[in-house]
Amino acid sequence: MTTKYRKRPRNLLFLLSDEHRGDLLGCEGSVPVATPHLDLLAEQGTRFRHAYTPSPICVPARAALATGRWVHQTGYWDNAIAYEGRWTSWHHRLAAAGVRVESIGKLHFRQIADPTGFQQQHEALHIHDGVGLVWGSVRDPLPLHRGPSPIFQDMGPGESSYNRFDHRVTERSIDWLAQRAKEQGGDEERPWCLFVGLVAPHMPFVVPQSWLDRYPPETIALPALHPERGYRRHPWVERMARHWDHDAAAATDERRRLAMACYYGLLSYMDHNVGRILGALDQLGLADDTTVVYSSDHGDNLGSRGLWNKSTLYRESTHIPMIVRGADIPRGAVVDTHVNLVDVYPTALDACGIQPLLEEAALPGASLFELANSEDDAGRYAFSEYHAVGSDGAAYMLAADGYKYHHYANHDPELFDLRQDPQEARNLAGDERYRPVISRFERELCGRLDPAAVDRRAKRDQNDLVARFGGREAALATGNPGATPIPDPTSATG
Repeated sequence: MTTKYRKRPRNLLFLLSDEHRGDLLGCEGSVPVATPHLDLLAEQGTRFRHAYTPSPICVPARAALATGRWVHQTGYWDNAIAYEGRWTSWHHRLAAAGVRVESIGKLHFRQIADPTGFQQQHEALHIHDGVGLVWGSVRDPLPLHRGPSPIFQDMGPGESSYNRFDHRVTERSIDWLAQRAKEQGGDEERPWCLFVGLVAPHMPFVVPQSWLDRYPPETIALPALHPERGYRRHPWVERMARHWDHDAAAATDERRRLAMACYYGLLSYMDHNVGRILGALDQLGLADDTTVVYSSDHGDNLGSRGLWNKSTLYRESTHIPMIVRGADIPRGAVVDTHVNLVDVYPTALDACGIQPLLEEAALPGASLFELANSEDDAGRYAFSEYHAVGSDGAAYMLAADGYKYHHYANHDPELFDLRQDPQEARNLAGDERYRPVISRFERELCGRLDPAAVDRRAKRDQNDLVARFGGREAALATGNPGATPIPDPTSATG
């Protein structure tokens, strides 16, 4: 469908959080977390109820976001193979069209010196030392056990380096917008795009006391579908859990509740920072000329199925928020068409009035402007894939028409009827009545890629990386064990 729009806003503010599970928005209703500023953004714009990440782990998801291409098309497989500018990004395209394109905060590309399209990067957070999690590339074969999980070592009230980083990013963003407001009508004024990367609610589960106080741990329901209460995990997932058992590190229901309370507190803290940035945009007189997009790189299992962090195909991990506000975007609308982070590429071009190149017509994404102004399309496929830490083989997800399908390179598939089973608790793949549904998804997947060949290619690239770092044992000792350290504020650019 082609829509005739009014003259678009010429500026773009893209806000990306880290690990915001898509169902945890106050405007979703009946959720235990408050996000008033994101709720207001949704009220002023359009919320896409079924948004998905292209890969449920940071670096591949962010590379797909930048390039508008799927992970299997670019080969940014895991958290050690990061975007370095080799593929054209929408940042490149906007900059080439004369737009001021800058970033503040987390990008999680390879390193600041790479030509990724940003004319300046402030407070830039990339993979550690330009290397990242090399140990996570050791998966052919996958080691039996990674060792004790560190994700609950720091947990509870306090102030982490990530909290301080987000505060700096927020202050820097407000200052940056103030500078653009001063340039209005002057010789230096030109269209702009600002990419703001916040790290909350990514672990560590440490949050200032005032935010934790909003979520008393004893009032929080325990995660659903826990193996201790009878849930049986899929073999691919069970293998991942054995490799690095985060839930064993949580150990008790009391600590699980505390971790969830901290995550909720971090969500509200992140929402507060988003509200400060959006408030500045409005107060500075920039809001009417600016399209705002909010999303996250992936979700978080948050204890469901005895899993924490991301890296699975379930909605807890792959479902993300997506909200767009601006001229030509319906107000207060909720769209049920599946969308993905790869849709941001054409959306950014659209927001800044830039015509796509001929070769960009082949990109998998569609402009969120178009989708927000079209009828819901239940047949548009959601897609995600995973080739990273903890997986002994590739995993692919497709969803359409109320069903969700998981294809594993070396295990039997999963199929869920989301209308009857939104928690994805009952696998229908073994039921012969659903064989036609599975066959349809198999045909769709194989029309997009060769699942086995892509799995082999990912492992080949990762094996080459492991060899460059001295082999399996050396690679297993290379890379930060937990969250990426923040950059030294004294070395920040801009």
